[in-house]
Amino acid sequence: MDQPVRFSRVFRRVLLVLLFFGAVSSFAGGVLGVFMNGAGVPLAYLESTPFTSYLVPGLILAVVIGGTQISAAVSTLKRADHSNALSAVAGFGMIIWIFVELALMSEYSWLQTVYFAVGVAELALVFGVLGIFATPSDKHIGVASDAASNDRLARASMISAERAT
Repeated sequence: MDQPVRFSRVFRRVLLVLLFFGAVSSFAGGVLGVFMNGAGVPLAYLESTPFTSYLVPGLILAVVIGGTQISAAVSTLKRADHSNALSAVAGFGMIIWIFVELALMSEYSWLQTVYFAVGVAELALVFGVLGIFATPSDKHIGVASDAASNDRLARASMISAERAT
């Protein structure tokens, strides 16, 4: 087995773990926000935000962030053609969520650093799955991705060419 293909599989497995972790923790945080009004997180943290309770942020966290994380995880597990795109959206969504938290809230938590790192890691792992980290010689001889990825790329190129005409 070629080294880049092996790394691609490792990247995909680690990405799956992070996506499921992001989904479960986003859903849990959303449930705590909606049903327990932050579960002990002081409402004073929301003073500089447009929110008076954790209801709306909890819904956004569970539905938008958790939803994209679980969608990406399931599509990656099924090896769907759109799994890399969904995983990138999930990673960016996590990063944007943390940026907005940092911009709006008056308090900082170490968890924000953890979830920012999760989002960045998800994006980096998508690059790894795509073979972006392979050496130029690996890309030249075509071992940076597995045969299924090459087939998907060829089909996408053909579809794009057909739509252009």
